[in-house]
Amino acid sequence: MSSLYSVLLNWNYIVVIMLMMAGLYIIISNQNFIKKLVGLSIFQSSVFIFYISLGKVSGGTAPILTGVSDTVYSNPLPHVLILTAIVVGVATNALGLALVVRIHEAFDSIEEKKLLALKIEDGHQENEQKDNKL
Repeated sequence: MSSLYSVLLNWNYIVVIMLMMAGLYIIISNQNFIKKLVGLSIFQSSVFIFYISLGKVSGGTAPILTGVSDTVYSNPLPHVLILTAIVVGVATNALGLALVVRIHEAFDSIEEKKLLALKIEDGHQENEQKDNKL
C-alpha cells in the first residue's frame, strides 16, 4: 500500500516520463519532419514540467520577505529558467518549421526517406558524370 501511495504522491514524475518517452518515440519513429517537430515539442514540454516540479516546495510561498521567521519559500530559479527555455523552444520550432518549408519548396517532400533516396540518386548521377568526363 505504501508503494501505491508513493506513486500517487509523485504522479508528476510519472507524467514527465510518459511525455518524454512519447516525444522520443515520435521523433524516432516518424519520417515526416513536421511530426518530428511535434515530438520535439512534446519532449521539451516534459522537461519543462520536470523542472517546474523540482522547484515546487510543499507548503512554500513566493520568496517575498514578510518578517515571519518560519516561512518556507519556493525556489524561483527553476521557473525563471523555464521561461527562458520556453522562448528558446518557440524559436527552435519556428526555425524548424521554416527549414521544413524550404525543404518542401526545394524537393517537394518533407519525408526523410524520399529525401535520402533523392540524395542517393543524385550521388549516382554525379558519379556517372565523372566517369563520362574521364
